[in-house]
Amino acid sequence: MAIAAKHRATVLGVTIIAVLVFLSGWAFYNKSQASNVTKDKPLTIGISPPFANPLKEAVAAAKQQGINVKLVEFTDWNTPNVTLNSGDIDANYFQHQPFLTNALKQHPEYKLSALGKGVATHVGLYSKKYQSLAALPTRARVVVPNDPVNQGRALLLLQQAKLIGLKDPNNFLSNLSDISSNPKQLQFVEVEGPQTARAVDDADLVFSYPHYLRLAKTIDPNQALILDDTTNNRYAILFVTRDDYAQQNPERAQQLKKFIHIYQTSPNVKQVLDKEIGGKLWFPGWTS
Repeated sequence: MAIAAKHRATVLGVTIIAVLVFLSGWAFYNKSQASNVTKDKPLTIGISPPFANPLKEAVAAAKQQGINVKLVEFTDWNTPNVTLNSGDIDANYFQHQPFLTNALKQHPEYKLSALGKGVATHVGLYSKKYQSLAALPTRARVVVPNDPVNQGRALLLLQQAKLIGLKDPNNFLSNLSDISSNPKQLQFVEVEGPQTARAVDDADLVFSYPHYLRLAKTIDPNQALILDDTTNNRYAILFVTRDDYAQQNPERAQQLKKFIHIYQTSPNVKQVLDKEIGGKLWFPGWTS
């Protein structure tokens, strides 16, 4: 009886060990498989449509180096940060630092930061009705973006053009209530930033961006009545990720950094930027 009991105990012990070994191996296999799935999954970057073609060149170059990247286009300036913060994409590329700073202020739940810089573009005042700023009539309708950051940028340009004066001439976050002088009694129309390019057909004067104008095909971006004189990288478009992205996804973060480097250094990307925006209308935000 004692021998039989001892035998049963031995068999039970061997069985338990075998089960533990199996479960351990299965867990390792599943972890390995999950790691491979994550590794093979393409990097997903949310973008605005005007930035697509230069990025596609970088995507093609990255693929040759074994880095797969998928671009997802958004037509507004809110969803890319919502989608990124929820973890549905790896990064986004559509906003500059002042816009990101304002978004973080308005949405404390966002845990986002810049991983790298892309291009910076000049902005301009455009009109199909008038050939000069001097010809602009009293009470002309002027289109500006409705978001706080880009509206401030528009007002700085209007001030540079001597069409308005601002309470604080250096405040890049000024809004319409901060206008201190308006000798032509300009009438301001606020629209979403991407829609400024479409407004050129109707308004007297429009603040807009070369890349959006090129995409909308409403007016040649080189025909600005005046361009801003900003040459710093404050408005460089950023590659933005979640704050914990590098810690949670070290291998993918390294791939993303390599992709950003490809974007910044590829001669093919530069050629497309020259074509899409205009050689004199953009500059590298990562070097200025």
